[in-house]
Amino acid sequence: MTDLANIGSQNQAWARIIVDACLAHGVDHFFVAPGSRCTPLTVAIAETPDAVCIKHFDERGLAFACQGYARGSRRSAAFVCTSGTAVANAWPAVVEAAMEGIPMLLLTADRPPELRSAGANQSIDQQKLFGDLVSWYFDLPCPTEEMKPEVVKSTLAYAAERVKSGPVHVNCMFREPFGSTKIVPGH
Repeated sequence: MTDLANIGSQNQAWARIIVDACLAHGVDHFFVAPGSRCTPLTVAIAETPDAVCIKHFDERGLAFACQGYARGSRRSAAFVCTSGTAVANAWPAVVEAAMEGIPMLLLTADRPPELRSAGANQSIDQQKLFGDLVSWYFDLPCPTEEMKPEVVKSTLAYAAERVKSGPVHVNCMFREPFGSTKIVPGH
């Protein structure tokens, strides 16, 4: 039997490592379109005092806001969204960022391998979705106890280096539950 509380805790820990690694490499502005699968990242960003969180429900507009901030400041900025068609909404902003070498880090939540190509609602193949528009792509595995935090840290360090020349896509897989499954007495 799967320990659901452990999966939720691993998701939260993994997301905090991602956010902390971004901050360590100068990415402190996060443009977040909250959704179910990106909950761990959204919570980690919201709980991190040094992270600047700009939230909006429209992924397309938010991706352009991220790209605009990065263009104007010449500093890397992160776009965060949930899985599926939400990711595709960033396409126009990524095209412009690629053409101008704008430092835009795409942190997209995704389904775990066992739920890919399974006919789920709003699911699309996010692997290399942006093709040659991004200077680097990485499919970050689901959090597990076996995978060391250093893997996430080194991945984000490399992404932070590559993003200097244009958009980078780190596809972050999360299993359910996305957060803590604490039981509240009396509920």
